[in-house]
Amino acid sequence: MFGLKREIEQIAKDKGIAKADIIRAVEEAMKQAARRDRGTETEIEARYNDEIGEIELFEFREVVETVDDETTQVLVSEAKRFDPGAELGDDIGVTLDTKGFGRILAQTAKQVIIQLIREAERDNVFEEYKDRCTEIVNGIVRRFEKGAIIVDLGRAEAVLPLREQVPRENYRPGDRLRGYVIDVNKNAKGSQIVLSRTCIEMLTKLFEQEVPEMYEGIVTIQAAAREPGARSKIAVASRDSDVDPVGACVGMKGSRVQAVVQELRGERIDIVPWSPDPARYVCSALSPAQVSKVIIDDGEQSMDVIVPDDQLSLAIGRKGQNVRLAVQLTGWKIDMKSESKLRELVQWLSEAVSVVEGCGDADAELLLQQGITSLEDLAACNSELLTSLPGIGADGAELIKGKAVELAERKRAEDEAREKAEAEAAVQAAAEEAAAAAAAAAAESSEAPAGGETSEASAGGEVERAGADTPGTLDASPKA
Repeated sequence: MFGLKREIEQIAKDKGIAKADIIRAVEEAMKQAARRDRGTETEIEARYNDEIGEIELFEFREVVETVDDETTQVLVSEAKRFDPGAELGDDIGVTLDTKGFGRILAQTAKQVIIQLIREAERDNVFEEYKDRCTEIVNGIVRRFEKGAIIVDLGRAEAVLPLREQVPRENYRPGDRLRGYVIDVNKNAKGSQIVLSRTCIEMLTKLFEQEVPEMYEGIVTIQAAAREPGARSKIAVASRDSDVDPVGACVGMKGSRVQAVVQELRGERIDIVPWSPDPARYVCSALSPAQVSKVIIDDGEQSMDVIVPDDQLSLAIGRKGQNVRLAVQLTGWKIDMKSESKLRELVQWLSEAVSVVEGCGDADAELLLQQGITSLEDLAACNSELLTSLPGIGADGAELIKGKAVELAERKRAEDEAREKAEAEAAVQAAAEEAAAAAAAAAAESSEAPAGGETSEASAGGEVERAGADTPGTLDASPKA
């Protein structure tokens, strides 16, 4: 056991394990090794003597006058050598000589020590990182296991599962990686730290690290929506009227938001001001598109958002990304319409209400403000809504609803006819384009042989002229 004290101190320093835990592991290992040598029924105790740096083993035996079993009994005279106050019937600890342990027992003790130290190390890692959930940690990519990335955090390893990886991001061993700790758990192989780079919390934590006003609690993120690797939106608010929440997040010349964008490897981030007014909030969430009008239906938690015709594609975004993120950010159902579609709808509603004398465009606008955004809505609406309009009674309401049903059928037929015509026009245009391409290809193929004959004839002429100067030979020398 020479140097055991020094070894314990070195392990405690390297592994970051408490010295008491290592001593306990060594004591348990020696106890198990002694029991294997002396018998599993033997009562043995192991104690670490810090003064001499050794593990002392004690085998407990009963003090008797006559020894029948040397492994469990000891004579009174011999017992008094270990404990002068020993009496008959007492149990005393007899010191065992560890030098007699064989190689197999020493190997057993070593394996037990290693196992116990690993368990202590696992417990330390768990205790250290269990309180670091919801934090961002830094690490180095070490290896890949079945699509998952194993990240070295220094004193522990973490795993970034495939489902938590951003599809566009690629890593190689040795690359630096930052991840959000979403879980820390114990398993048979040790404490497992699970990271994520796709969660919304990763985005918000990065802003909290980059924006001092967020750390101080002046600026807060009220909501966030994210499509990892592509685009994100965050809604921010300020508790101080003198602090612009959007400007605080953007930073001087965009320095703060650019730091987050670089960490997320080019993910586009929209920062919008949060507002308690749903209409204003939705309009901000749809930026950079400009909104002309909003029609709110509180009961359905939905909005019809009207935008200029040239802004419709921008408001919807590529593959509907912008409006989809706005829905996630605000929690409202959003239906996008262009101004031309709105004018068309007003015309249909105006025609429906015009069955009542004196009603027209103004009443159609009022119906729009009440959430009637289609002829079907008008046909199914409560008659009380219509009678609340000036000049419309109960009979007039029924006439309007009947007219709305008639117009809805007509509009449906016109839409189907228009869609059919557009589909036929698209097919015809594709056929004409294919025919033009085939004609161009045929023209190119017909011109190619003619060019080849001309080239050969020209070459032949040159050869004949060369042969005329020097019959029977081809002069290849340069001429002045």
